Amino acid sequence: MKIAVLGAGGIGCYYGARLISAGYKVVFIARGEHQQALRRQLSLTHPGFSFSAPVDSMTLEEFGNAQSASSTELILVCCKSADTPGLLQQLKPWLARNPLCTLLSLQNGVTNEDHMLRALGAERTLSGLAVRIGAHVLAPGVVEATGRGEIELGAWPSVQANPTASLRAQAIFNVLQQAGIPVTLCADMRYAKWRKLVINNGVNPLSALTFLDTRGMTRDPVLRPFIHALMQETVTAANLAGVAMDASVADDMLDLITGFDAIKTSMLVDREKGRPLELDDICGPVIQQYEAAGLVATHTALVSTLLQHNLSFPY
Repeated sequence: MKIAVLGAGGIGCYYGARLISAGYKVVFIARGEHQQALRRQLSLTHPGFSFSAPVDSMTLEEFGNAQSASSTELILVCCKSADTPGLLQQLKPWLARNPLCTLLSLQNGVTNEDHMLRALGAERTLSGLAVRIGAHVLAPGVVEATGRGEIELGAWPSVQANPTASLRAQAIFNVLQQAGIPVTLCADMRYAKWRKLVINNGVNPLSALTFLDTRGMTRDPVLRPFIHALMQETVTAANLAGVAMDASVADDMLDLITGFDAIKTSMLVDREKGRPLELDDICGPVIQQYEAAGLVATHTALVSTLLQHNLSFPY
């Protein structure tokens, strides 16, 4: 199977390097200095895995025009959520010419797959989660990763609602498993995505506001209950969105992130580097579900508003 990684940040580079090490052909779609540096060498460190070699990298325009890209069977979508609609629009002609290619989202948020569904149809749209992993680009071509690096994947929004994608999901499951990546097939990815959002909304915006890693926040006696409140609001928002989720999920996700390695969240790293934050995709769904029900997501709206005002101050 020939694979492309769309958005070769920390997560994309980690999984791409694992696949290359297992013998798969991978092209990284990136931009700027990082894209050029990957051609010279991708240097990736992880407690249980290391990689150092030149890799095949292209800009999106180059990928769309390259004859060699026509045999790509899988695109791992690892770009920022806000970029998804625009990148799909740019890829539209290529996707029309390559109807056998499947897209698997490994992004934050709960709306990316709906964009993919409209652009590709149900059979080619798969949803995934990168869990128990922290990975960041330290410099062009240099990536540091930590954690088990698991993937959950399945049809979107669920196997029951989209059985046609099940065979493609199984094939990709086999590929990831052969690459030594811990992987699980999930029957209800919409539920899984909202469950992941419980963690993301609980720690991502607060870390960008406080400049603390996950361990620093969860061990703080003031911040810990605030994180729990953010998680509880996310569970309520999931139920408002029609995703049946028990209140205990907030407790479980807080315990999970507390016991995990200390990591800088992606939103904190984005703030440090002066990049746009994924507030619309992490806080946004929670706030919007509450507003649609005539309610206010007090804690989520507060941290989102504080962060937006705070962005005017230099790091």
